[in-house]
This record gives sequence, structure tokens and C-alpha cells, in this order.
Amino acid sequence: MILRNLTPQWILMLILTVIILYLKLRINFLEENYQSLHDAVEQVQNEIKDNKVKSDVRLYKPTSNYEEVVIIYNRVPKTASTSFVGLVYDLCKQNKYHVLHINVTNNMHTLTLFNQLQFVNNISRWNTIKPAFYHGHMAFLNFEKFGVKQTPFYINILRKPLDRFVSYYYFLRYGDNFRPHLIRKKHGDTKTFDECVNIGQPDCDPNNMWLQIPFLCGHDPACWEVGNKWALEEAKRNLQRHYLLVGVTEELAEFVQILQIILPKFFKGAYESFLHNNRSHLRQTTQKIDPLPETIEKIQKTVVWKMENELYNFALTHFHAVKKRLIGASPQDSNQRFMYEKIRPK
Repeated sequence: MILRNLTPQWILMLILTVIILYLKLRINFLEENYQSLHDAVEQVQNEIKDNKVKSDVRLYKPTSNYEEVVIIYNRVPKTASTSFVGLVYDLCKQNKYHVLHINVTNNMHTLTLFNQLQFVNNISRWNTIKPAFYHGHMAFLNFEKFGVKQTPFYINILRKPLDRFVSYYYFLRYGDNFRPHLIRKKHGDTKTFDECVNIGQPDCDPNNMWLQIPFLCGHDPACWEVGNKWALEEAKRNLQRHYLLVGVTEELAEFVQILQIILPKFFKGAYESFLHNNRSHLRQTTQKIDPLPETIEKIQKTVVWKMENELYNFALTHFHAVKKRLIGASPQDSNQRFMYEKIRPK
């Protein structure tokens, strides 16, 4: 009835008024919701900054356990071990770790069972000396056998077996440039390695090459039985399961470079120091004559050389696989990260 009495102008004005009121109410509604959304986003951002939000995708950030790290380098004689250990001593003060030489009575390479237990307990519990780098001419010792939860990192360096054997032969006669005035036990014996092999002298017996296998095999008596096939396989298993890294003398610089990458707190600055501080030539045999081809052929026919060379090649293959993915790595490897997803319960 009222609308019938209104003029067209009043009806139009009324319609416009209703539209204006609706638009104002809609605008207010949107503003209120926008502010709520803005506040919610801002709250989440603040919580992320304060690490209060648990994402369903989490990047792994390792906690620092550097103070607990123990490295054991059970060094094989005549594999450039002195050069490498000299580098380790150079870095220990600036990188804040201790270096300890393991000296076993009469230069023995294995410990009695009692001393094995003492050795494991001592290294595991001597916290005031950690982080620590132990080195010595001693066979591998499996800490897990004694119930130790946190085992040390084992590392080692192997050398081509005949090269190591020949180097040791001349070292016992002429010494080296590390301690040039020290008289060695074969001093005065001027026979060449070739002459020694031809007359069958005991100290150039190929069985004396049996050293790198038992060093990685360990303390089991079978490890030290010359030509024992189980010992070779056990040495391979230990290299795979218990050694963080086994390098080779012929690629010592790369060995140092990889250690700097994987253990930077121990080996920070190691690669540059090795290249420029003459560490790569710290200890060289004073006089050494390369064996003749016929001598090499004779040695390479022996069972011991074949087995020692098999271990060396096995180690070399593993080392090259590591080196390929760390030194001159592909973009895929160099940019590799890992994360955890679908973590439940939230």
C-alpha cells in the first residue's frame, strides 16, 4: 500500500539506499576476514621463525658431537704413513684435537685379549683426551666385540704390495731422509732386491708381503696365517663395514682432500698444508733400486702377492667410488641433500 503511494523517484531512491547498505555490509565483512587471515599468516610466520611449528618436511641438521669423535689410524709400514701423520700433528692445535701414538711392546702388531679389553675401555672412556686421533702399527680391533656402543672411525692407507715390499727392503739397509743418521738393522748389506730374490734370502721371501691383509683382518690368529683365504675375505669385510675411508699411497693427496670434506673439524686446512708444506715427501727411502722385470714376474706368480694385490685392488675400487662422488662431483651429487617426510604422529 505504501509503495503504491510513492512516486517513482522515491522508489528509485529507496532501492539505491538498500544497495548502498548492502555494499557497506559486504565491504565490512571482507575487511574483517582479510584482517583475520592476515593475522593468522603473520602468526604462522612468527612461529616458524621461533621454531614453534613442526613441519611435515624437515631438513636434517646434525648436532655437534665433535667432542666425542675418536679416529684410529692403524697404519701399515711403508705406505707414506709418516707423511700423513706429520700432517695430522701439524693440524691438531689449530683444529683442537689430541694426537696419540700407540706404541706396543717389541713393535708387536697384535694385543693379548686382556690388553684388547683394556685398550677398548681406555679409548672409549678417556673423555678428557677427546676428540682424539690415535695412530700406530697395530692390527684392526673390532670395538663392537666388546660391547662398545660408540665405535671409533677407522682409516687406513694401502700401497701396491710389491712397491711396499721393495721400499721396506731398502729401508732396512739405507734408512730414509726422516732420520738419516739412524743405523738400520740391515745396514751394510748392499745386495740389491733382485740379487736377494735370486739367491732366496729370507728377508725378500714373498711371504713377508703378508702384512696389509692381516692389518685389516684383525687380531684373529687366522689373520696372520700366510695365504689364509678367510683372512683375505675378512679384510675385505672389515674395509666395507668398519673403515670410514681406506686410501692408497699412490693417491695420497686425494685421500687427504676427501678427509677434509667428510671430517672438516679434524682436517680443516689439511689439503693446502699437504700440498704446500712438503708433507707429501716427508719420508723417502734414501736409496732404492726398482726391481728387474724378471724379478717382478717371479714375485707376481706367488700366492701371497696375488692375495695382497687382490686386497689392494679391492680397496682401490672402493676409494675411487668415494672419490668420484666427492672430488669433481656431478651437479646432482654436489647439490645432494636429504630430508624427512610424512613424520607421524605430528
